[in-house]
Amino acid sequence: MSEAAGGLADDRALLGRTSTAERVADILRTRIAEGYFPPGARLSEESIGGALGVSRNTLREAFRLLTHERLLVHELNRGVFVRVLAVGDVDDIYRTRRLVECAVVRGLGQPPFALDGLAAAVAEGEAAAGAEDWTGVSTANIHFHRELVALAGSARTDELMRGVLAELRLAFHVVDDARALHEPYLLRNQEILDALRAGERASAERLLARYLDDSRTRVGAAYAQAVDEPTGP
Repeated sequence: MSEAAGGLADDRALLGRTSTAERVADILRTRIAEGYFPPGARLSEESIGGALGVSRNTLREAFRLLTHERLLVHELNRGVFVRVLAVGDVDDIYRTRRLVECAVVRGLGQPPFALDGLAAAVAEGEAAAGAEDWTGVSTANIHFHRELVALAGSARTDELMRGVLAELRLAFHVVDDARALHEPYLLRNQEILDALRAGERASAERLLARYLDDSRTRVGAAYAQAVDEPTGP
């Protein structure tokens, strides 16, 4: 059993008695998002199935679900791998984020809004930055945007963004300087939170749109450099 797959044995308890492919996919999605299985890594059916104590058929169904979410790819006669994004994928992810996240803020209705989750994510990011845990800052930032989308009260939108943000983290794991990538957005998260606390939806949407546009440019350029792929024609 490989060292990486061996660590999954700790997650076996999460499956409970009613082990399903969806629960296995949840575990693997989290591990991929955390960088436990980095982009380009091959996933061994034998090692992972043994670590989690699930059948090959269950594991293959979980792989199929994550392939549908664009987190994994199946290569004929080679196996299943964590997907390596193209630069165009990163750009498309940000287009999707802008469409969805800005629409959520625009449609919030009348204040006050339920902002405890957003506030907790901001505090999480600040604590991680204080400890110089830049991967933790990245995780807190993802939590901030998931909490933002959760304000819509839509399980379908939550599910959509869970996949989009997990896919985005595939790009984050390739870029070396996590601090440069994530630190600038700590203050901007606070600004969006402050605008929503004041009931200023239009201001919050403008801040969010600029935030996502800037992040799209910054992450796209850093990712293109990391994978040595041009950003344009």
